[in-house]
Amino acid sequence: MAFGTAPLLAQAIVGDVANSLTAAGSTQGTALKLASVINVVTTAAASTGVQLPSTGTGDQIVVANLGANALLVYPVTGGAIQTGAANAGFSIAVGKTAVFTARDASGNMIAVLSA
Repeated sequence: MAFGTAPLLAQAIVGDVANSLTAAGSTQGTALKLASVINVVTTAAASTGVQLPSTGTGDQIVVANLGANALLVYPVTGGAIQTGAANAGFSIAVGKTAVFTARDASGNMIAVLSA
């Protein structure tokens, strides 16, 4: 936007940000459903999580865990993250961020964790 890009066009290019999210549930079915490209979880009780949205091949979703406990991230129903089983949660430690990239249209994701 600082270089003359219209606000809505900038959002379409960069993606939307959801701040101050609270993780929920203890299973894939009860986890908080994410709807943004960049997701910042600030409250994560023990054993709670979020579920990634449906995406197209190559799409990326960012999840930052700024909560007090590890955060479970679940794929879409039937999908898998890294080499995990279908529907299994992927753990993000406190203070870490993960970028999830869809490797196919079935909800299978590749994850890159921050240092």
